[in-house]
Amino acid sequence: MLLGRSVAGNVCWSSFQSTSHEHAMRGCATAPPAVAVDVDLVLVAVTVLALLTRLWGIQFPKAVVFDEVYYGQFVSLYMKQLFFIDDSGPPLGHMILALGGGYCWLYITSFPLPDEFVLTCLVFFCLAYLGGFDGNFLWNRIGAEYSSNVPVFSMRVIPALAGALCVPLGYQLIVELGCSYLTALGAALLILLENALITQSRFMLLESSLIFFLLLAIVSYLRFRNRRSLSRWGWLVLSGVSCASVVGVKYMGLFTYLLLVSLAAVHTWQLIGDRTLSNMAVMVQVLVRCLALIVLPVLLYLGFFFIHLNLLYRSGPHDQMMSSAFQASLEGGLSRITQGQPLEVAYGSQVTLRSVSSQPVPCWLHSHKANYPIRYESGRGSSHQQQVTCYPFKDVNNWWIVKDPGRQDLAVSSPPRTVKHGDVIQLLHGMTSRFLNTHDVAAPMSPHSQEVSGYIDFNVSMPAQNLWKVDVVNRESERGVWKTIVSEVRLVHVNTSAVLKLSGQSLPDWGFRQLEVVGDKLSKGYQQSGLWNVEEHRYGKSQEQKERELELHSPTHIDVSRNLTFMAKFLELQLKMLTMKNEETEHKYSSSPLDWVTMDTNIVYWLHPTSNAQIHLIGNVATWTATNLGLVLFAVLFVWHLLRQQRNSLDIPKAAWNHFAEAGAVCGGGWLVNYLPFFMMEKTLFLYHYLPALTFKILLLPVVLEHLHTHILRSPSYRRALEGTVVAALAAVFLCYRALSPITYGQPELSSTQLASLRWRDSWDVLLRRQ
Repeated sequence: MLLGRSVAGNVCWSSFQSTSHEHAMRGCATAPPAVAVDVDLVLVAVTVLALLTRLWGIQFPKAVVFDEVYYGQFVSLYMKQLFFIDDSGPPLGHMILALGGGYCWLYITSFPLPDEFVLTCLVFFCLAYLGGFDGNFLWNRIGAEYSSNVPVFSMRVIPALAGALCVPLGYQLIVELGCSYLTALGAALLILLENALITQSRFMLLESSLIFFLLLAIVSYLRFRNRRSLSRWGWLVLSGVSCASVVGVKYMGLFTYLLLVSLAAVHTWQLIGDRTLSNMAVMVQVLVRCLALIVLPVLLYLGFFFIHLNLLYRSGPHDQMMSSAFQASLEGGLSRITQGQPLEVAYGSQVTLRSVSSQPVPCWLHSHKANYPIRYESGRGSSHQQQVTCYPFKDVNNWWIVKDPGRQDLAVSSPPRTVKHGDVIQLLHGMTSRFLNTHDVAAPMSPHSQEVSGYIDFNVSMPAQNLWKVDVVNRESERGVWKTIVSEVRLVHVNTSAVLKLSGQSLPDWGFRQLEVVGDKLSKGYQQSGLWNVEEHRYGKSQEQKERELELHSPTHIDVSRNLTFMAKFLELQLKMLTMKNEETEHKYSSSPLDWVTMDTNIVYWLHPTSNAQIHLIGNVATWTATNLGLVLFAVLFVWHLLRQQRNSLDIPKAAWNHFAEAGAVCGGGWLVNYLPFFMMEKTLFLYHYLPALTFKILLLPVVLEHLHTHILRSPSYRRALEGTVVAALAAVFLCYRALSPITYGQPELSSTQLASLRWRDSWDVLLRRQ
């Protein structure tokens, strides 16, 4: 990264060279080996300053800061190798944070790896080994003091390094777009002095890593496009790796990835039209681009999940959100219960039936000694038979016995008679001996569907309707066997063709707030709410009710195991992460995307328990104002140039227009794709979600100013006025950075009067401690 084009102040060294007269007199025919190094001192300087601004006092405060309470829990789970699921994004970002805690050394010692790999990665894993976090810390509140076993520096340094490297990457991006080094320096200074970016990069948070990979992906691609040497292909591969990392940190990175692929598609289309290249050369170039920017990111994305799932092989806090098969593949938890269960369901099997959909929560088919009320509050009547529900907890009342309608046996025969697709069965509730039944009576909460009950013979001319046809949806053959855990089964009522289904509605107090189960006649196609799988399974041994009750209270204990493939686990986990929804909650510091552009909001990240020391996510007001003006100016200039071109009035050279349009596509497009999607999201949003978009908007401003200075302003006096304005604006940016730095770094502590003077907008929440 430090090898850039030469600028004023570049230094070149040539080693082993001699120009002495004595050497020439010896008649040396060949010159000695020479090494030339071209160093951009400006780039080195801004990199050093970036490291200083991001790493200074990084261990302060030694307390949980804002979302560290959230991501720290995941780091602890990585340390203990416990499975978890997070809907905020794929696992790469969490693994990067866990790297600082010391997880990679644990990974090396937990899995057999070649010695060469260990030696190669020893330097990379050194930091993680020094971290040494054992995962034992209770992340229960913001402001909690870190205990001595939490390596605060190593856990925060990786996001800080990523945030610092965004400064030289911003510099390089502007250079690769064809702008001057002075313009690139201006962009680097704006990123360097942006208080919000500094604050976000100094803690265990993901945005700095996301922005780093965003910029690295684009810089690498532009370097590939701008160079003609053999090394350019290495930049293309790096761009593909960075694209995978972008999406691997947060799903929002997908939009920037699509922007980059679109840019590459335009360049590839232009390449196809280059008649100086042979057909074979064009095919090779197109193929290599597809491999690097499409195939490689997909493979790496799968690789992130492969590592994630191999690391988190133990049962964790989020198991119940996953299918029975997924849970059974984890060590401990459900696997301790289901390990060795009989694979094939037989007549006489004792089973628990889990809803495949797990919506709104995972639950099991359940019944208990309570009847439906004779009449509901609406006045509508019921069958007054035994309630059948879906219960979100493991319970002895979740057990059912698979019975052959033509026999009275309730125990498994020897050899077992397996149940196959298309067979008709009865399901007998283990603890109450009531048959699963449905009939033409409206369900309590879903009157368009049938009530499901445990049949009681009240001798009131209501015959039993308790025959169910087994429909194995994912069967391997036409007469596929009903299998434990892996089979998804639809139970179709023989008399009415209704499907046993979880409606998702909660029953009133008389139903103990459990979930309603109905018979749905309208159920068509693949609906997870109408699918069930056997989770716990044993071969029943007793015909007597009392002996059977004792048997149902005892654990299962047969020794056979089964595992899911990686792709099956990946697809299930991916689908769950994309579809799961957290409850909508209003947060004190949540905001809307409209608040971000003008920074009408802030976030208090940390507050000292006894003093006025505090840390805020507040942006540099001068930078945010200038970048908003730059965005408007770019839009005006872009539309103006388009109109002038339509009138065949070429005010600027075609090359200048192409440069301006491409820079706008990269920087302006980067702002759009990282900002507009938030208007369509149904989730709690915060100011830090705007930081990737802000970074691209910052990069756009120097591009617009250079274009204005070079191609629009013709008069030297106008150019000097613009130059003076830019210098004044940079001074304002620096002064604003200095003024806000006490609440960016949390130190030094300010008095209440000084804090009150920093409340530059009424909407900002600056906390003043009472004296």
